[in-house]
Amino acid sequence: MSESKYEAIIQQGLVRTGKSGKVVIVGAGMAGLVAGYELMQAGHDVTLLEARGRVGGRVHTIRSPFEEGLHAEAGAMRIPSAHRLTMGYTQKFGLKLMPFTMNNPNAWYYVGGRKHRVSETLTDINCLGFDLTAEEAKETAKQHWHNALKPIMAQLSARGEAAWPDIIKQCDRYSTREFLVENGWSEGAIEMFGVLENLESRMNASFVEVLLAELGHAFTDMSQIVGGMDQLPQAFLPAMRGKIRFGCDLKAIDQSPDKVTIYFNTVGGKRQIEADYAIITIPFSVLRHVEVLKPFSREKQRAIRELHYDASAKILFQCRRRFWEEDDGIFGGGTMTDLPVRSIYYPDHGRETGRGILVASYTWAEDAQRWGSLSHADRVAQALEDVAQIHPQVSEEFEVGTSKMWHEDEFACGAFALFEPGQNLLLHRSIISPEGRIFFAGEHASLVHRWIQGSIESGLRCADDIHAAIGKEAAS
Repeated sequence: MSESKYEAIIQQGLVRTGKSGKVVIVGAGMAGLVAGYELMQAGHDVTLLEARGRVGGRVHTIRSPFEEGLHAEAGAMRIPSAHRLTMGYTQKFGLKLMPFTMNNPNAWYYVGGRKHRVSETLTDINCLGFDLTAEEAKETAKQHWHNALKPIMAQLSARGEAAWPDIIKQCDRYSTREFLVENGWSEGAIEMFGVLENLESRMNASFVEVLLAELGHAFTDMSQIVGGMDQLPQAFLPAMRGKIRFGCDLKAIDQSPDKVTIYFNTVGGKRQIEADYAIITIPFSVLRHVEVLKPFSREKQRAIRELHYDASAKILFQCRRRFWEEDDGIFGGGTMTDLPVRSIYYPDHGRETGRGILVASYTWAEDAQRWGSLSHADRVAQALEDVAQIHPQVSEEFEVGTSKMWHEDEFACGAFALFEPGQNLLLHRSIISPEGRIFFAGEHASLVHRWIQGSIESGLRCADDIHAAIGKEAAS
């Protein structure tokens, strides 16, 4: 289904057929909420089973232990304007948006013990000390990257969306590192790009993942929701009152030709529920530990076993004053470094309190796993030391800190799906294909991994497919 048709569902709903079916949805993250909401609006009997005590999944806004009026985003923290489905629901529910500042020339690059404003490097990239050739030293990392993508962009310009299957077929075998080597980049240039774009720990992931985000304008013209990103999942709750059951931990799945049975545990004991159809939205990393009594196809089993999930970690500080703004003139954006914290972000929200939230560290892959090996107290202490090398004021202004390790979350088992080279062509079709009366949604069941957009898209796809299947049964 095209994106415009998904947008039409958001605006107008599914076309009612008069036939009602019973659908159970496992997971009340964005995919589950979207699918459940649209199916309910079309007249179906929907039950959502959620293991946590909240909705939203990896859209998770933290308010404790922070001062009243402050919050931090443990998960999703920004919405690109190009993500029309996500923007569609923010508009539908009347949520207020404010800009998310992605890049700021006043922010810092701290590399090899040397600190430079981003603006300095735009005219003299050599100041950072990377081992570049004379030609490479004439351009920034972003300029090198855009030059490398020009042949692919030319294909899209000539053929439009029809070029994508061939592009993916050509590029799916590459990791990002392999693509850059193929394009003649020196090791110094690869290091520069990895450090300054915070991609060094993910250089061996699929190049197609980076390509889709880049050409999909995922990091331009971005917004955030006023009051916290969790306002989006919570906006679904009034219409779904009584349809979500919390504290329900999926244990087993079974199906027959005419029904699906879901087995789950609650504090009160073992439970089960039957339905005409089921949508499983939990990550495959979690589904791997669920018993499937009537085995899925071999292709689905392989996808569940092999799909790669990336680690992700955030360390979050509350500071007594916004010293990065008052002293350094940094309003939004992020600092990049080769220190363990890797990237520091300066949220725009919370100014009215006088205090500020600092994303002291946002890391992925091996970088995140190393933070996960530390105790919570040691994470905060180590991050404080790192940030102090860039912002010495933090030692005096720090008040309280917390952290979130998504790869240690039992209901996530990773931050998001991230294909390894070859997995797009090998696994994607198997990931999204239904198994009898069981359908699959979540950001992993899309090609927009890592983003709310992918979850919404997959939820709409499953809702539409199940709605159509129920209609066909009624007509037969």
